[in-house]
Amino acid sequence: MIYTITANPSIDYVLQLKQLTVGVVNRTQADFKLPGGKGINVSRILQELAIDSTAWGFVGGETGQMFTHMLQRHHLNTDFVTVSGGDTRINVKVKAEDEETEINGQGPAISAAEKEALLDKISQINAQDVVIMSGSLPVQLDNQFYLEIAQLVKQLGAQFVIDTTGKALLDTLSLHPLVIKPNHHELAELFQTTFTDTKQIIVAAQELLTQGAQNVLVSMAGAGALLVTPEHAYQCNAPKEPVKNSVGAGDSMIAGFVGTWMQNQDPVASLRQGAACGSATAFSEDLAQKAKIQEVYQKIKITQIQ
Repeated sequence: MIYTITANPSIDYVLQLKQLTVGVVNRTQADFKLPGGKGINVSRILQELAIDSTAWGFVGGETGQMFTHMLQRHHLNTDFVTVSGGDTRINVKVKAEDEETEINGQGPAISAAEKEALLDKISQINAQDVVIMSGSLPVQLDNQFYLEIAQLVKQLGAQFVIDTTGKALLDTLSLHPLVIKPNHHELAELFQTTFTDTKQIIVAAQELLTQGAQNVLVSMAGAGALLVTPEHAYQCNAPKEPVKNSVGAGDSMIAGFVGTWMQNQDPVASLRQGAACGSATAFSEDLAQKAKIQEVYQKIKITQIQ
């Protein structure tokens, strides 16, 4: 089973306007509400791929109930901890004049007992499972929370994936995450450098392998993506279509990669499906649906470059 953790989920309230003018009444052309959170995005894409997952996290208040109902409409399996320290946040995303402005809520407070309740759920997994951690944390939970989860998962003999950056990422490498997915800018920041060619990116990714990562997946926007394993380095192309959505492409890539890896442990097949899912979401108004993923999959080409 794949478990996703979204510690600070949200209801994303998306407003589409022709033009946004500050200080006056603006009227929308369209608006809609979506269940938000990086781990939730992963679970939604896994659902499109017909791969089971269970979404974990914290929800609170009436918005938490609404959030859970939204996921039920997406037919997702959920097992949230209900908290008493506030409501699940609402993030407002305003799309106007080809630009997106975001106003993100803070989220509820998480008590020590509520934190332990989630850790208790994690303690029930077995060695065949994988736990995917991604997204921001509520203010009461620092980045050590991800490290604590990773340590627990490894003690239980299972695998974990962490999608974060900086010290929070580096602290988990000695525990051997199944895959990490920095983009090329985040990878450069980890080493306080800049890259001028693909070879330099591969060298940096190999250093993260040396520090403990099992696989390093590097997204490079219009230049495609790289997968660096202990044996080889692979590159895939980026299909050319108009980009409609900047949210969830990286989460979709992780879903495609991990879901496929759990089935066959094939790095090439996992990279191809991950790239297809990521690109398909970028080409969609919301997260990609199955038909779009299948369409884009046919356009993905993988080349072994090392």
